[in-house]
Amino acid sequence: MVTPAEIRAHLLAVRLAGVVGTSREVSLRRYRLFAARDPRVLIGIDPEGIWGQRELLALMAERCGVSADPRHTAGPDVIDPERTLAALDAFAGRLREVARRGAPVLFGTGHPRPLLGFYAGLADALSAAGCEVLTPAQGRCVDILTRFGLRTHRLDYVRGVALVRETDAGRPGCEPGAHSHSPLPVRVVLEAAAAGGGPLPELVVGDHGWACGAGQLGFEAIGLADTDDPALFVGEAEGVVSAVVPLDDGVRSSYYRPLTRYVLERACLSQ
Repeated sequence: MVTPAEIRAHLLAVRLAGVVGTSREVSLRRYRLFAARDPRVLIGIDPEGIWGQRELLALMAERCGVSADPRHTAGPDVIDPERTLAALDAFAGRLREVARRGAPVLFGTGHPRPLLGFYAGLADALSAAGCEVLTPAQGRCVDILTRFGLRTHRLDYVRGVALVRETDAGRPGCEPGAHSHSPLPVRVVLEAAAAGGGPLPELVVGDHGWACGAGQLGFEAIGLADTDDPALFVGEAEGVVSAVVPLDDGVRSSYYRPLTRYVLERACLSQ
């Protein structure tokens, strides 16, 4: 059994929480872009409320533990590990409920290199518990606007987790997948599931546009988010996203393994 104290120590030791790798400058810039309703930062969320920079900073201080002082403009950002632990428990609670019902689930990540293993462990456990892990639109192409222009990506699934790969990335299946904030992939996946007459997910688990895009369409969604991803926390505040875990989403993939074990134990899914 992994205790909260052990997870808290781990979060701080590998900088998943506490002082994290995301800079204050990057976070504040993204808050400004979100306040300006830049779609690259909204990542699928259509906010109902007025979210200016002041409101966003207050929200992120509340949900993540970042400094609420607008005069603090430089240096590393900070995540309160107690908030991470509380959110992990809420995250596990939603998994426990969907496992109890044996309901269909969808996993997707825009951060495949660090987070694929975390989601795959959850997908394996839910599948073993009788949930159908959905994989619609396998191989479908999606045009995503990137900083290099419009690029065609291909939807793929690895151990039940959806991701996108650039179509010109070389031999298929060799690269870990592309980093993406876009909500377009989850929209394509959900549309394909509906068109195929198959089951629709009762829970979508992911990050970036996977969680925000699904939540905005009315699907229950939970996810992980860093201090520079305000969209998920706004979605949570407005009831569009059910649970968001604040943590650094870009460290080594092995650092998330204890979190997988902790969440599965809390969800009563560990074997």
